[in-house]
Amino acid sequence: MYRLLPALLFCVIACSACGPRLSPFTQRLYDEQGWGEDELRRIQFYLSEDVVLQRELRNDRTQITRGTVKVINGREVEQLVFKRNTPGVFTFQPKTNRVAISFEDDADNFLVFGPNPKNGDRYTLLASDWTRSAGKVTYAGQQWQVSSADAFASLLIPLKRLRTGDTRGRVVGGRKL
Repeated sequence: MYRLLPALLFCVIACSACGPRLSPFTQRLYDEQGWGEDELRRIQFYLSEDVVLQRELRNDRTQITRGTVKVINGREVEQLVFKRNTPGVFTFQPKTNRVAISFEDDADNFLVFGPNPKNGDRYTLLASDWTRSAGKVTYAGQQWQVSSADAFASLLIPLKRLRTGDTRGRVVGGRKL
């Protein structure tokens, strides 16, 4: 058993090093690169944190789509959970400095993100009517509540920075007798 522990530890470290390095999608990065909608469509986006959407079900108009139903404080609530590192794709720009990202096959189901100056201009989840405890988002044509704890969930992208233009130099081959 103890002989397997070092091998297992090595496998975990090796596998974690193989994944893409994710960096925050920020307004500065967006401006520096000058990306248009065509370029944004080719970028794989990821969520930095879990996001949980909730809406109260009313018995007269109940239609459960893809979420799970829970009873919270005696009320039936539908929840949609977007796990950390869930991949998403760009669908459109609702307006300047806003991106709609879809995490499902249906492009009409999207969340809107925009730069947040309180979070280093990272593109974070946007909601209307924020209170201390929650905000409202529209998802799949319906109103949902999102916890204020999810307010700083932001977009990540795989980013590999090459410093070819930043440095000058040469590789020294060495000297032998």
